[in-house]
Amino acid sequence: MTSAIPLQALRTFVEVGQRGSIKAAAQALHVTSGAISQQIRLLEERVGMPLFTRERQGLRLTQAGVELHPSLLQAFGQIDQAMAELAARHGQQTLTISTVATFAASWLVPRLGGFKRAHPHIEIRVEATSALTDLRRDRVDIALRHGLGDYPGLDSMRLMAPVLVPVASPEHVAPGAIRSPADCLDYPLLHDSDRADWPLWLAASGVAADARAQRGTAFEDDFLLIRAAESGQGLALVPQQYAQQEIAAGRLVQVLDKPWPARFAYYAVTLPGAAARSEVRAFLDWIAAEAAGTP
Repeated sequence: MTSAIPLQALRTFVEVGQRGSIKAAAQALHVTSGAISQQIRLLEERVGMPLFTRERQGLRLTQAGVELHPSLLQAFGQIDQAMAELAARHGQQTLTISTVATFAASWLVPRLGGFKRAHPHIEIRVEATSALTDLRRDRVDIALRHGLGDYPGLDSMRLMAPVLVPVASPEHVAPGAIRSPADCLDYPLLHDSDRADWPLWLAASGVAADARAQRGTAFEDDFLLIRAAESGQGLALVPQQYAQQEIAAGRLVQVLDKPWPARFAYYAVTLPGAAARSEVRAFLDWIAAEAAGTP
């Protein structure tokens, strides 16, 4: 008698097929890339044929994989729906929140205790990732994102505008050398992992699109950006609160003091109509109140 194929191998296949990347699937399933590769090898051995082809851009489904993937995707969707309905019947509600790691660590997570005390029946799952999120595909209820508020086809609610400041080592930039946002383009720029902050900040400041805004070294975390700026590698654009200690110690200088563009802010982004769900509405109301009380 042939033993059943492990459910985890099938779930892994579905996630890799959706995302086309072992790394992205590993992040979604909260396992290592090695574990993902092992599950894919196990499944391919069990079915006796390759399900993916390895390409430079990632993984692509073979013809066999294309034929198998829709059925399994639908099956896991039904499983997830059944579990959600069961939880709803028994009074337990779950919210998945996606945001970047630095915002989760410095602002969201320290405040979540207050939400749990007010709504003990709502379970919160926080996904900290800088990757772009497909709310429907990734089964994310609310994405907390930093940008200009342009999210076509989605609902967004402005939360707050953190003060991002351009900083550099005092040995890297002469005093008064930078007089306008456009002057920053004359220096090496240090980026967040998706290279979004500088182009958005420059656009919000009225600077015309320029290829130099995308050039330079990228880092996964704002604290790494600060270390790179300290060592004289270029200009970093970071939340002011993260760089206060370095500025006070003279290891960094704020190279430009410019009023904050009002649209450049954190937004809560949801699928259309999602706010009608009681648990989503409760979280949106709570985070809006928390944001209003943030200096």
